[in-house]
Amino acid sequence: MLKQHEHPCEKDCFQKIRVENAVGLTLGHDITEVRPGEYKGPSFRKGYKVQEGDLCHLMRLGKRHLYVLDLNENQVHEDEAVIELANALAGPGVTFEARPREGKIQLIAAYDGLLKVQVDPLTEFNLIPDVMCASIHNNTPVKKGHRLAGTRAIPLVIERDILDQAVSLATTSFPVFAVKAFNTVSARLIITGNEIYEGLIEDRFEAIIARKLAAYGSTLAETVILPDDQNQISSTVRQFLEMGTDLIVTTGGMSVDPDDVTRLGIRGAGVDRVHYGAAVLPGAMFLLAYKGDTPIVGIPACGLYHPTTIFDLILPRLLAGEQPNARDMAHLAHGGLCLDCETCRYPACSFGKS
Repeated sequence: MLKQHEHPCEKDCFQKIRVENAVGLTLGHDITEVRPGEYKGPSFRKGYKVQEGDLCHLMRLGKRHLYVLDLNENQVHEDEAVIELANALAGPGVTFEARPREGKIQLIAAYDGLLKVQVDPLTEFNLIPDVMCASIHNNTPVKKGHRLAGTRAIPLVIERDILDQAVSLATTSFPVFAVKAFNTVSARLIITGNEIYEGLIEDRFEAIIARKLAAYGSTLAETVILPDDQNQISSTVRQFLEMGTDLIVTTGGMSVDPDDVTRLGIRGAGVDRVHYGAAVLPGAMFLLAYKGDTPIVGIPACGLYHPTTIFDLILPRLLAGEQPNARDMAHLAHGGLCLDCETCRYPACSFGKS
């Protein structure tokens, strides 16, 4: 249990000195410059170390005295502290701004991928006084340059032992934040259904799956349409596995109706593991199986009628090299209800956020 911590009295860290004696010292406040019709804002920011060449500028601004920070060996300025925090929090695929602003630093995605957040260590980090870190959700697909988190030292001056405690926690739990790069895969699609196979209705699944794969740089190498025949489905899955397919996607035949045999066909292909059913709407009848390291996905009919389903939650994790298991599927329950908004805003919504 952490004890309550009192902030160092920041006013005791300030020293009033003459401008000409400030070279090499750290400003304890912003210095505003006003040029009528041109500019109004900080000319020198809090935390800036005064240089010899700044003296004339400061005097032109009417400054004869400055308040500078007078820190002892156990005190750390917020800008220096937050760099230590960012270094400890940022793992593979995470970078951050070189210069803090008012004690804050943003963690940034170094490349496209899947954000991984260790939520429990992040919570413990935020229980430490005088530091904070806020992030977007775990398992969010991100683009290069995407903001992932922000961290800061809360007071202007933080005690060294408190900073060391926060850095140690983040280092012990390394990485608190990481981005897993997406693998570029070649997928094959099996569309099932007598009505499609016989040409009674036109397939719409192929374009949907191809578009969702392309969003992550992957391709759809082949599509076959099969009737509701368990043996044919099993045979085709085995054939695709023998061809070294990275990802096999099947559509249709996922319900409990007697003629819906796709999931039985997948089981009959000799897969190692099958997870049928998910705590997500839309997508409750989703199937995820594995043969070795190859994932086989079964998408129910909801994938045709909803722009965003469980497939959108699972696909990025598969492309990042993960193998979600039964517990992972159950964990989707929290945040697994799509609100069917008139205009889909995913991923800028609660769906899939736990």
